[in-house]
Amino acid sequence: MNAAMPVRTLAFMTVSVVLAHVVVLQGTSVALSLNEPTITRPFITRTIQLTPPAAVNNAATAPAAETERPAGIRKKRPVNLKNMPDSELNSPIDPVEYAQAAPKTVAPDALSETPQPPVVVAAAAPTPVPVASEPKAQDTATAAPKIFVMPGSTRLKYNVTGGKDGLTYHARAELLWLHDGKTYDARMEVSAFMVGSRVRTSAGRVTAQGLAPTRFSDKSRAELAAHFDHDKGRVTFSNGPEAPLLAGAQDQLSLFIQLGALLAGEPGKYPVGTTISTQTVGPRAAETWVVTVEREEKLELPGGDLATVKLVRNPRREYDQKAELWLAPSLSYLPVRLRITQPNGDYVDQQWRATEPPG
Repeated sequence: MNAAMPVRTLAFMTVSVVLAHVVVLQGTSVALSLNEPTITRPFITRTIQLTPPAAVNNAATAPAAETERPAGIRKKRPVNLKNMPDSELNSPIDPVEYAQAAPKTVAPDALSETPQPPVVVAAAAPTPVPVASEPKAQDTATAAPKIFVMPGSTRLKYNVTGGKDGLTYHARAELLWLHDGKTYDARMEVSAFMVGSRVRTSAGRVTAQGLAPTRFSDKSRAELAAHFDHDKGRVTFSNGPEAPLLAGAQDQLSLFIQLGALLAGEPGKYPVGTTISTQTVGPRAAETWVVTVEREEKLELPGGDLATVKLVRNPRREYDQKAELWLAPSLSYLPVRLRITQPNGDYVDQQWRATEPPG
């Protein structure tokens, strides 16, 4: 009996100690759960909106805050064709603007450095056409009636080098010339890979006085056009006031063909120093261009060496552009080189590399 007592006592004490620890631990746990503040983490979602809702573009809504730009980066102003000077529109291509927004329409091989071999096409035999009208008073050519010889339908290809704001770029150009002896169509396109294209067109009639344009257009991202109303003696513009239409007026594309046809008719009547004045219509205005026969010159062009006659239109006012034109007698006096220089030094120089059939 006495020996069993310590064992029972020890067991009882052990159970008591265990129960005491259980009570203490439970109390501590309850105290911690009551005294510790509850931490609730918010569930954050982000919505990535690829296309802004219509309300953002609504002029009635408040304008959104402008996105902050890094220092030194200026906000690009929108192009306003209505206020753009005509001298800017006369430049066939603007690499800075096109690099920003123009469609990518030219094949990747458009800038191949290997020139295509020239393919000279025999032009349809033209028939000289006598002109009944008298020459303009400003002309220094003889006062005899003019004779025009129109080149046959053809397609000329060019390599183009240009300079814009100190940068040099390269492009390709094409002149498509079509006529049936009564009507004509001319199309000049300048294009560059990753830049875009600019197209000028001229359409009208073939008359005893040479070309009589009825419509001229200039298109890059937007199209501007001039309409010739010969019956009423006026030219109207899609963006600008109308102007009186003078006899023999040309547009900025047909003029180059007209000058070539004039020299082809009787080249001996237009020696070096001869001046030819023509009302020249652009995409939004008309003015008189005075072109001088400057010299005969042999050119080394991508398509081969050619003998040419150089004509030049020098600026007469501060913002006039300079136009240099080289006509090749062996190619029916078609333009084989054309260089346009703006007052600020920007230029476009296109040089003949091949002649192909018009089809």
